[in-house]
Amino acid sequence: MDETTNAPSGVQDLIDRIRDQGVQAAQEQADQLLSDAKREAAEIVARAKEDADAQRAQARADIDGWQAASLDALRLASRDTVLELKVGVMNRFEEFVKRLVISATQDKELVRAIVLVLAGHAAEEFIQNKEIEIRVSRRLLGGEPDAELSEEGKRAILGLSSDMLREGLQLFPDDDIEGGARVQLVDDRLEIDLSDRAIARMISQRMLPRFKAILEGAE
Repeated sequence: MDETTNAPSGVQDLIDRIRDQGVQAAQEQADQLLSDAKREAAEIVARAKEDADAQRAQARADIDGWQAASLDALRLASRDTVLELKVGVMNRFEEFVKRLVISATQDKELVRAIVLVLAGHAAEEFIQNKEIEIRVSRRLLGGEPDAELSEEGKRAILGLSSDMLREGLQLFPDDDIEGGARVQLVDDRLEIDLSDRAIARMISQRMLPRFKAILEGAE
């Protein structure tokens, strides 16, 4: 009787034990899965945060780099603009000096005085009896490029008479000269350049450093 009663009870205990163990195993597995899922979720969130931080840092670095490059480009453009402006002003100043010199050295009386000083009797002790060529603007000696003038005609245009000058002097029109004169000692191959270009260059060389200093605020 007891054996009959105990047999079903033992089976039931076995069933209960198996059930309890299965439920426990399933719960443990579920707990493990949940723990793994939480850990993976935390790792994903952490990686996402790291990626977001890295992207923000990279974006900030890119922005800073673009800003620095833009500022450098702006500074470079400003410097180039200032340099171009300075060069333009200096060129305009040189052109202004050149125009003033040309205007002044095209005066017939000035050219006449230059010729008298360099080729007159006052220069005999330096030039003596050497052959002299004096080149002046063609405009002062007849105007047209193909105009042929006698030596007397050239002198007459400048208001010079033969007794003002020495022997061996010749006047030549020169298309490269707009004002002033250029004197050449033929035998010595020596030249005294008092043309508009030479005078303008000399004035510019003396005045440009001072003008540049004023332009840059040094004075």
